[in-house]
Amino acid sequence: MQFARTLSLFAALAIAPVGVAAPPEKDSRKIDEKPVVVPFELLKSRHMAIQVKINDKGPYRLIFDTGAPTNLVNNKIAKASGILSKEDKGGLPLFGASMGAKTIKKLEIGDLKLEGMTTMVMDHPTVAAIADVVGPVEGIIGFPFFARYKMSIDYEKKEMTLTPNGYVPGDAMQGLTEKLMGASSGKKPEPKVVAPAAVWGFDVSRDKDDEEAGVVVGKVLAKSPAAVGGLKEGDRLLTLDGRWTDTVADTFLAASLVKPGKAVTLVVKRDGKEKKLTVTPGNGL
Repeated sequence: MQFARTLSLFAALAIAPVGVAAPPEKDSRKIDEKPVVVPFELLKSRHMAIQVKINDKGPYRLIFDTGAPTNLVNNKIAKASGILSKEDKGGLPLFGASMGAKTIKKLEIGDLKLEGMTTMVMDHPTVAAIADVVGPVEGIIGFPFFARYKMSIDYEKKEMTLTPNGYVPGDAMQGLTEKLMGASSGKKPEPKVVAPAAVWGFDVSRDKDDEEAGVVVGKVLAKSPAAVGGLKEGDRLLTLDGRWTDTVADTFLAASLVKPGKAVTLVVKRDGKEKKLTVTPGNGL
């Protein structure tokens, strides 16, 4: 059985992209920029799995998925860790999903400890299918967690390094709920346009059967920030500002989090060798 490198587990649920999530919250706390190293396991399905403690229970084995707009845990650990209370009467008929987002009071990943993290509770069939192949997998860690950090991944050591960036993402589930409620009321949703504030001057693509890390750089506009920084057509972009760019969506997200005028590092693979480039995106409209 084969699986794509990045999960598309939420397509069946019509989950909206990050563009319809609630606005990011402002974090008034002092940001500790000390990097934290988190070990991961590379599964046979080519996904990364990390050990997670929830409300002091566990550890549980969850997939770290940069393509997931929300966190997800199955009903088993939701009950064991107290995410679901005795008053919760189970989920909806669709995959056993509990109504609405639930709150993880305390989430621990390595030395990182976060409070008030939201999650969906669902026995998702794709997660179960992966677990049948690689052993117990209890859910997914997605955007609400990883968006808070600059991230670099060392596949040889099987470690990811996370550095807090001060960003607190909005609630993707809130955005989904509002979208669905608007549809059920018969109101036509207003169109939303999502675009990075910074201009880069290149595009990327990834073939369906491509199993290598990163995305392929397509056209690089002449005299654009990408061209000035040395990016070339045919480069395989591995990371952007420390963020994994393993899908087109990952690349867009990483680019959208960089402020115009900020010089960042792009890691590319060119002629079989990794190369670091410094690119300073320009101002958009």
